Amino acid sequence: MLKIEKRASPSKTWNWAAPIMAVALTMIVGGALFGLLGVNPFQAIAKIFYEPLFGEYAFYYRPQLMIKAAPLVLIAIGLSMGFRAGIWNIGAEGQYIMGALSGAGLALALYPMELPILLPLMVIAGALGGMLWGLIPGYLKVKFGTNEILVSLMLVYVAEQILASMALGLMKNPEGMGFPGSRNLQQYPSAHNAEIFAGSGMHWGVAAALIAVIFAYVMLTRHMFGFQLRLSGIAPRAAKFAGVDPGRMILICMGLSGALAGMAGLFEIAGPAGQVSIDFNVGYGFTAIIVAFLGRLNPIGILLAGLLLAITYVGGEITQSQMGLPLAAIQLFQGMLLFFLLAMDMLTNYRFRRSTKEAV
Repeated sequence: MLKIEKRASPSKTWNWAAPIMAVALTMIVGGALFGLLGVNPFQAIAKIFYEPLFGEYAFYYRPQLMIKAAPLVLIAIGLSMGFRAGIWNIGAEGQYIMGALSGAGLALALYPMELPILLPLMVIAGALGGMLWGLIPGYLKVKFGTNEILVSLMLVYVAEQILASMALGLMKNPEGMGFPGSRNLQQYPSAHNAEIFAGSGMHWGVAAALIAVIFAYVMLTRHMFGFQLRLSGIAPRAAKFAGVDPGRMILICMGLSGALAGMAGLFEIAGPAGQVSIDFNVGYGFTAIIVAFLGRLNPIGILLAGLLLAITYVGGEITQSQMGLPLAAIQLFQGMLLFFLLAMDMLTNYRFRRSTKEAV
């Protein structure tokens, strides 16, 4: 008989093998799903993972990978800080939306004024908008002991309603002939998050994501706060004895993750998206949770995981257009990745042992 036994300490081998196994299982089960939908599974998997990097039109798709990966990495870096400390911010999607609305609102309020510092001011406004939205569940947890998972998640739906209200009301383009949505920020030079190098996909959001990776890595490995953050997640009682204030840690982590999610929203709405619209949010805040765990809450791992998920986004769009796969199948494919990762993670802390039943 087999029994599950808790390991004396987490397995370092399985800690890094689990993501690889999760990706492999996702490809196998996802391929079977595509086959049931009447699509050649090998061709579909190849298009998802091969076409964006090495296909005939890879020169066009590669810049898109950077554009898709940037918000995922930026949000996941913020989430990973809280996850390491045992603080579960599941509402990054709402913080992403509120950051975008805050930054876009500033630009639309000043339209058509041309200011060289407008985009930096929008970035600050976006970070503040996301931070304040993230601090709501943080404050409620510290003050009243509420569950930050539920509160942050419910606030996503509040943010979505605010987004719809803004797109149809206050931020609606007065020259848009009645169509919902704001002015196009891509046509407002001071507010446009344009590519730093034309055709490269490298805009200021990509640069911010890379800076966030470096900053997080240095903080976690070289700074006292990084030690306190890791200690809070591993041994909360020991952290208290070491002088770590749990309430302060919650507010810092929720505020920081909200700020980074808000910045991601601002860079997206001022760049690739271009305008406030009802369907502006495309689930980056939720997908970033997969990125954070797939990257093992490590900044370098998150960068690689963000690129992998960006490949599934771009590759998924290719399979949709060329093979007729429905969007839901691609989203399910991404969801499988988190499911299998959590399943494989069990082997990090547990192992199967053969046991023999004693004779009575």
